[in-house]
Amino acid sequence: MSTSSRAPVSDADPYDLEILADPSTFHRHLRETGPVVYLERYGVYAMGRFDHVSAALTDWQSYQSSAGVGIANFRFEKPIRPPSPLLEADPPRHDAPRLVLSKILGAPAVQQLRASWSIAAESLVDELLSDSTEFDGIDALSNALPLKIFADEIGIPDTGREHLLPLGDFVFNSVGPLDSALMKASAQKVHEAGSVEWTMAHCRRENLTDNGFGAQVWSAADRGDITEQQAPILVRSLLSAGFDTTASGLAAVLYALASHPEQWMRLRDDPTRARTAFDEAIRWDSPVQTFHRTATRDMSIDGTDVPDGAKVLLSLGAANHDPRRWDSPDSYDLTRDPSGHVGFGMGIHRCVGQHVARLEAEVLLTALAARISTISLAGETERHLNNTMRSWRSLPLRVSLR
Repeated sequence: MSTSSRAPVSDADPYDLEILADPSTFHRHLRETGPVVYLERYGVYAMGRFDHVSAALTDWQSYQSSAGVGIANFRFEKPIRPPSPLLEADPPRHDAPRLVLSKILGAPAVQQLRASWSIAAESLVDELLSDSTEFDGIDALSNALPLKIFADEIGIPDTGREHLLPLGDFVFNSVGPLDSALMKASAQKVHEAGSVEWTMAHCRRENLTDNGFGAQVWSAADRGDITEQQAPILVRSLLSAGFDTTASGLAAVLYALASHPEQWMRLRDDPTRARTAFDEAIRWDSPVQTFHRTATRDMSIDGTDVPDGAKVLLSLGAANHDPRRWDSPDSYDLTRDPSGHVGFGMGIHRCVGQHVARLEAEVLLTALAARISTISLAGETERHLNNTMRSWRSLPLRVSLR
């Protein structure tokens, strides 16, 4: 007969700046301390083992998202912004908005963009390499591509796109402690720039092109698939969460390939490995590090008690390095099958834009493989710290042309 017990207690702070800069030691601590660990600093439970994280992600009945995917608990606290109808809703409220965006951003629809996005990526790479073989991969590639092709597809004007990355930084900082220095700094930045106001204005029908993703969301409202109140919030989800995530994923794969020349050669010699290269980078250097859920009932997880209403931090980054699931998890390896990683989440809340991110990565890496013989780091890199996202501020790269 099994017995239940309290979770082991840890004073580790997952939002400490040193841990955000290099979370590997914290990840090991989570996995080795137990299946569930109580983080006393924040009064939340945490999971870092792959089997437990993936199980929680797929069990929306026991681990609700509607109480917020951040550390704030919407059961007891008022949200600082309208909750996302995708990430912060559960069935049945989640179903209609998810179905709308799944059709707009699903694999069949996104694959129709391959030809035009390939041309855009080739043009970006050609223009970049015509000027220099040394550049910062963040500004020149990982930020530039989504801000061009994905913003075009949403249907927003060229002017003002500089608001999108700071807005995403603010949104993902808000998943962590609202009184943290990172949250306060990003909130001040978007407030002074007017980024929230600009974004909300461009969620309205009249400020979107007639045939973009944003217009398709409004058409869904016209059909009655979603309400008119949900339409601008869904467009906001595209604008606030569709750029930082992809840009960080592209930066992750550029860093991985630049720091692993043998893996770059595998991709260069076989560009069909582009999707594997990207997914392995998402596993190896997970851009989204954490999301929270809230327990809907008293539970015993491998003999450890988690009470109803408790916040549960799911460490995607720790799970993606769990040696129980992955051989040599700290290695970046294009011969690995990275499918099944939790970098895009799992279950009904799995990232609805994953096909967009993968196609952006495929066209960029294919364009680079066609023009570049070698790629390496050209100087000291700098992380951009965020409470949720693992991303870069600077990634100096040096390439040689074919």
